[in-house]
Amino acid sequence: MFLSSKTHQIPLDLGSRHAFGRSDFHISPSNCDAVGWIDRWPDWSAPILILQGSPASGKSHLAAVWQETSKAIMIKPGVLTFETAEHLFSLGDTFILDGLDPWLGDVRAETTLFHLYNMLKEANKTMMVTMRMAPSNADFIIPDLASRFRAAPSVAIHAPDDMLLASVLIKLFSDRQLIVNNDVITYLLPRMERSFASARTIVETADHMALSEKRGISIPLMRSVLENMHA
Repeated sequence: MFLSSKTHQIPLDLGSRHAFGRSDFHISPSNCDAVGWIDRWPDWSAPILILQGSPASGKSHLAAVWQETSKAIMIKPGVLTFETAEHLFSLGDTFILDGLDPWLGDVRAETTLFHLYNMLKEANKTMMVTMRMAPSNADFIIPDLASRFRAAPSVAIHAPDDMLLASVLIKLFSDRQLIVNNDVITYLLPRMERSFASARTIVETADHMALSEKRGISIPLMRSVLENMHA
């Protein structure tokens, strides 16, 4: 039997610890408006605040920061299709609806959400809703729900600048208990797609490649990661 000179280890996906505390959220010009709205609570001008941004932009992290302050109840949007607005309303005084987009266009979900909105307004309760798209671009079935969402305050997390993208990369590596040098981050920034989703994919790929090839996180490894992603 002949063995290759380079032994590969099958990577085991052991997961990672995601840090969602306030100190772990990196503030930059691309998200400072959103942070300002969080700090402004409970002085919101409507029952809901819509937090909008691309995948992996930090919406869920910022929602978790607000949850720590407001003691909000996390609602999975799918429950809108089978739970009543009255039941959801009874669960607490503040709520988070994280990732609503896939459920817009579902009549039952929109109907429940419409009634829940009205009940929140009547009782001066508040809810944060996170979405990938802006309400103005969403296809609602219920016109009254559409008008309420489009009139509600909406704040976007924008594409990251260098400072934020570097911080996100460092955090994602840290979540996986991987230590990177500044030269690795400096190498990545001008060569990668400038998005949060790309940063997440790069770190995941680097983690698996480093483990399977028994290599450290280095510039040569990151070059291989980028080549692999572009192939």
